[in-house]
Amino acid sequence: MILPPVHTAATRVVSYQSAYDSLDPADSPSRSIAESRDTGTLSAESVGFAPLLAAGVTVVVPDTEGPTADFAAGPEYGMATLDSLRAVSKVAATGIRADTPSALIGYSGGAIATGWAAILGASYAPEVNKHIVGVSEGGVLVDPAHNLRYASGSKQWAGVVAMAVVGIARSFGIDFSPYLNAVGARITDEMKDDIISDVLGHYPGLTWRQMVKPQYADPNSVPEFVDAVNRINMGTAAAPTIPMQIVQATNGIAEGTPVGGKGIGAGDGIMVAGDVRALARQYCATGLPVQYTQYDQLSHTTGAAAWGAGMFGWIADRFAGTPAPQNCASIAPGNSLAPEKPVAPAHRG
Repeated sequence: MILPPVHTAATRVVSYQSAYDSLDPADSPSRSIAESRDTGTLSAESVGFAPLLAAGVTVVVPDTEGPTADFAAGPEYGMATLDSLRAVSKVAATGIRADTPSALIGYSGGAIATGWAAILGASYAPEVNKHIVGVSEGGVLVDPAHNLRYASGSKQWAGVVAMAVVGIARSFGIDFSPYLNAVGARITDEMKDDIISDVLGHYPGLTWRQMVKPQYADPNSVPEFVDAVNRINMGTAAAPTIPMQIVQATNGIAEGTPVGGKGIGAGDGIMVAGDVRALARQYCATGLPVQYTQYDQLSHTTGAAAWGAGMFGWIADRFAGTPAPQNCASIAPGNSLAPEKPVAPAHRG
């Protein structure tokens, strides 16, 4: 938790979910801040949330990946985020009470935590959820099975997909070793304690097929994979109850990811825009106010600045009690977010 330099009459809290994206617990925000250690991502993000502190807002930066750094394991991220808001209200010195208004924000890896905290809030932490005034996220991971197909073989992001498989396996206690070939075993071992900067762009062209035994070339032939990706598919989870601002870029070609096939369509390089639109429309169908913005000229990296530029004013309006805007009627259709179906492994005689 980071206290503002000047307190205002109205205490407000923003939970900023960092995109620290690491398989090493030592890279968690609490350790990085306590040890004044620069992980790269968090130092860049601190510039982004400085205006919140200047406005007298208390910023909470949770260790969203938990104590074992379970990268990309969405529900765990969400529970950790909600638990952190519970925790700060229990410490009298913070000045934060259980009924203090709060908001959730995050981009990319931070959007995994932000989105899942919004999804789980009503059921997992209703006493926290009822005081959250708004949720702003950008660069959103919705259906990980689609992301695998989209970014597999890409120039920059292919290794991050493999890194996510390692994190998800760790979270759910899955042993993928029976399915990996020698290349896959070596790569997953190499990245077992990597941060995203160690992986981004370092495995150009890497595909699932290159990492597994021939009979498992289709990811859906691995039962544990199908079960895991279905459990972390936002599209099959409950809808949030909190107004949302969602931002997504689509020019992934700028980061070396071609337009996805098999009906997946365009993305920002790693996140799939059609999935994000479909999720936004699902939320709209429940009556939730959703403001969705799509930047067709931006990629994942450049989209972060666009999300940040619009986020501060949107959050300030939620704290001020202004009714949340929505543009549900103008959100274009997206992809199917139906659960993955298992297939039999290819026969090898």
